[in-house]
Amino acid sequence: MKVGVITFPGSNCDHDMEYALGTELGFHVERLWHKERDLKGADLVILPGGFSYGDYLRSGAIARFSPIMEEVVAHAGRGGLVLGVCNGFQVLCEAGLLPGTLGHNDQRRFVCRNVLLQPVSRKAIMTADLDPARPLCIPVAHGEGNYFIDEDGLDELHDGDQILFRYCGPEGELSDEFNPNGSLEDIAGVCNNAGNVFGMMPHPERAASETLGNTDGRSMLTALAGITA
Repeated sequence: MKVGVITFPGSNCDHDMEYALGTELGFHVERLWHKERDLKGADLVILPGGFSYGDYLRSGAIARFSPIMEEVVAHAGRGGLVLGVCNGFQVLCEAGLLPGTLGHNDQRRFVCRNVLLQPVSRKAIMTADLDPARPLCIPVAHGEGNYFIDEDGLDELHDGDQILFRYCGPEGELSDEFNPNGSLEDIAGVCNNAGNVFGMMPHPERAASETLGNTDGRSMLTALAGITA
């Protein structure tokens, strides 16, 4: 599988993602610049974390209009795989490729720490083979990760089995204590109804290396290529 990683002005996790995918996991990685209109044959397109365009207006609001996003929208429309992590998740929501929105953390502070995630969706290829009873330890680093969606939209997420991950405790328990940003129903990631566009606030690329002492993120990334970690 060929993976394209987009760099926007202000991206700061693009190299982390390239390293995790290319060096740690052996994917063929192409770098994609936001002004380009060519995905270079990528099967999976990734929008990494950072502060695209300095998070002016709203996080992801300006990046959504970058020229390459026209190609990302077209790629998704053809059934191509797209993953947005942190700021990338925000961009995908702004672009209408994922439902809901992301606002300021409820405590109004930037959060940078490890969290535990409960895999939820049994439909999405990113989580279908992950054990819901085994929480995964993944870092977060964001100031605007508070996921919100209206009641009708939330019903659609439930009906479509589109919730990828929830913040949880060591035994998979759900509580405000384990929710780092106030997200509705402890939601940490969602996918679209077609099951080919994914977004999450935690950073699996920062949990994909034996050197870092954490490989819990590998299974999330390799699942998108149908590879067993």
